[in-house]
Amino acid sequence: MRQIDLHRLADDARFNRFHGLVLLWCALIIVFDGYDLSVVGIALPSIMAKMGVDATNAGFMVSSALSGMMFGAVFLGTIADKIGRRWAIAVCVGLFSVFTTAAGLASDPIAFGVMRFLAGLGIGGVMPNVVAQMTEYSPKKIRATLVTLMFSGYAVGGIIAALLGKGFIEAYGWQSVFFAAGLPVLLIPAILKWVPESMPFLLAKGRTKELEQIASRLDPSFIPLAGDRFIVPAKDRADSAPIKHLFFDGLGFSTVMFWIAFFMCLFMVFALSSWLTKLMASAGYSLGSALTFVLVLNMGAMIGAIVGGWLADRFHIKYVLAGMYALAAVSLTLLGFKMSTPVLFVLIGLAGASTIGTQIVANAYTGQFYPMAVRATGLGWALGVGRSGAILAPILIGVLVGMNLPLQQNFFAIAIPGLIGMIAVLLINHDRSASSMRPEIVAGRDSMVSNGTGRVERSELQRHA
Repeated sequence: MRQIDLHRLADDARFNRFHGLVLLWCALIIVFDGYDLSVVGIALPSIMAKMGVDATNAGFMVSSALSGMMFGAVFLGTIADKIGRRWAIAVCVGLFSVFTTAAGLASDPIAFGVMRFLAGLGIGGVMPNVVAQMTEYSPKKIRATLVTLMFSGYAVGGIIAALLGKGFIEAYGWQSVFFAAGLPVLLIPAILKWVPESMPFLLAKGRTKELEQIASRLDPSFIPLAGDRFIVPAKDRADSAPIKHLFFDGLGFSTVMFWIAFFMCLFMVFALSSWLTKLMASAGYSLGSALTFVLVLNMGAMIGAIVGGWLADRFHIKYVLAGMYALAAVSLTLLGFKMSTPVLFVLIGLAGASTIGTQIVANAYTGQFYPMAVRATGLGWALGVGRSGAILAPILIGVLVGMNLPLQQNFFAIAIPGLIGMIAVLLINHDRSASSMRPEIVAGRDSMVSNGTGRVERSELQRHA
């Protein structure tokens, strides 16, 4: 009887059409997610004018979605390890599509806030699931590159929101950019059909036929045989209490450091996405110019994510990430000073690369750090706790904007978390990560594993039996 280690099969596979399909679906979902998240910042000046709200109240309106994201990341990220990742993703897409559209029908701040909270459940819940999905199915040698490439779809969504916002808001009103967010709900049937299920979940449910199909797609030369038994390393087996594993085996301190790092990065990301347009407008730029800054911010984020992922596959991802936090602190501080427009564009691009791009690389690092069976749980809790920073940012910066402080002080307040996040990342104990520890095989003495080239070899356990 052959015993096939699914973890090693995925690690050693060569990139093929199946990997491309997973990348395409995950990236597309993140594009929609990024659009839904960015659209409020794009429309915020118009919403404030139409509803007659001040900067402080507008900060609470923006934070309503972020509160939903916190709960969505924790609960929908955790529940995916129990009900299956494919259904969790579909539910999240339905939530953020329907309720972002509904927010466009709101006529007062309270109704708007409620709809955005419900949309936030889906926006927050889908992120840990697609990162866990891409991490699980990516070949080990290019894992960080694929995860960050996939997550650069977040920046693409922000770019689309900025491009639509420049024309749609002036022509059709702020509601139009929210109505456009309803289109992804049409893709739910395709998601349920084409997005593969999590391998530990299928293994726990005894769905061997689906595992055989996935194994053959990961390695096209793999031929399933009668009596094959699929396994995963002991640390990757799903169980009924995944949350506790975030604090076992020496992971507790690093888990807290991830939470601090996520808090700081998401503070910077949502301070910029919520208030950059307004800050630039208050500095004397027109609405069109201010929206162009948002476009540059997201283009920088996309480049930063891809370059950061490329560097992370070639150098130590922990130190690449720490360097990106440091760059965020520097670029954000400099944004508060007067400078020529070309230099300003460069700095905004760097700010996007080192805030949104940093969060994308942080997602990739977290996905690699935790074992496969609790990847969505680990990332979901990091994002969930981090969302408290995202919730605080629009409110705090809104208060500062309402105080009419100099521009430098506003950007300095956004920059400080970059230094704190850098320190937290440097304190993470990478030696306890899943990628640094030799996996235990849970099978018996006749264990067999794929070597990624089409042959199936006996493990060291069997050869020495």
